[in-house]
Amino acid sequence: MCRIIISIFLVLYVFALLIWFAGAFEWFGAEQDPLSNVFLILIGQPWVRLVDFLPESLWPAGTALSPALTLIVLMGICRFLRNRTT
Repeated sequence: MCRIIISIFLVLYVFALLIWFAGAFEWFGAEQDPLSNVFLILIGQPWVRLVDFLPESLWPAGTALSPALTLIVLMGICRFLRNRTT
């Protein structure tokens, strides 16, 4: 079950990154869109709230990496549960 949840989250994360890159860097003929990172913000909660403590030049990178923290937490919980049951 954990692998399925992590896989789904990873697919959503990659998809959100692609949407952000397409909107921010005008990939695939898309116009520049300031709201293209909204999906990264949603799946990066609650870590995205910590981005405000970074220098303003690092806000885009912090927003893009905040879902990675959630992914690490999910992997840790799954590892803990797997070790606990064996």
